[in-house]
Amino acid sequence: MLTGYASIATAVEAVKLGAVNYLAKPAGADEILAALGAVAANPECALPAAPMSLKRISWEHLQRVLAENNGNVSATARALNMHRRSVQRMLAKHPVHD
Repeated sequence: MLTGYASIATAVEAVKLGAVNYLAKPAGADEILAALGAVAANPECALPAAPMSLKRISWEHLQRVLAENNGNVSATARALNMHRRSVQRMLAKHPVHD
């Protein structure tokens, strides 16, 4: 799977649905070709050493709660005890990249 809006929630969902690879844009041609050629997951693949930033964690949490509420912004705002318009503004921003 190749996505421009990578998040933990979408990665987990993709894997549950059978994705072998999950690539976030920008991905190079070599990376994409290697992913397409893979028939199974690679447990030897290195994970990033740096932890996620606080902004990224907040964005991930918002995406998870939104997914739990089936994309309903009003229900997400209620679950987060936030104003609906604040949630909409946060969703309008692109994901934070570490």
